Amino acid sequence: MKGALKARLQVNKISIEMNPFVEGFLAHIAVGVVASLKGAESVQHLEIRQEKGNVKISVNGRDVPLTPFPNDIICSTLTGLVSSLKEVTDIESLDISVDVH
Repeated sequence: MKGALKARLQVNKISIEMNPFVEGFLAHIAVGVVASLKGAESVQHLEIRQEKGNVKISVNGRDVPLTPFPNDIICSTLTGLVSSLKEVTDIESLDISVDVH
């Protein structure tokens, strides 16, 4: 993947400010998690929405279907990562957006 990554994060519909390290780490993890999924090649824009264990992914404006196994892995990985941020308490929903510039 070429270009800089820009990430935005919302937890429970509240925007979370991230320092450059956290933003880059989250962006790379999010892109890496979906990179091997069919239909997720050549990411320019990535949207991940997770609500109560249900993950929805859109790559470059197209929905990427998930079976239960990758849904659970992606949900657990991203929830675990985001839950370690000090501004985050109970996670009901996550919205992660990544742009490749």
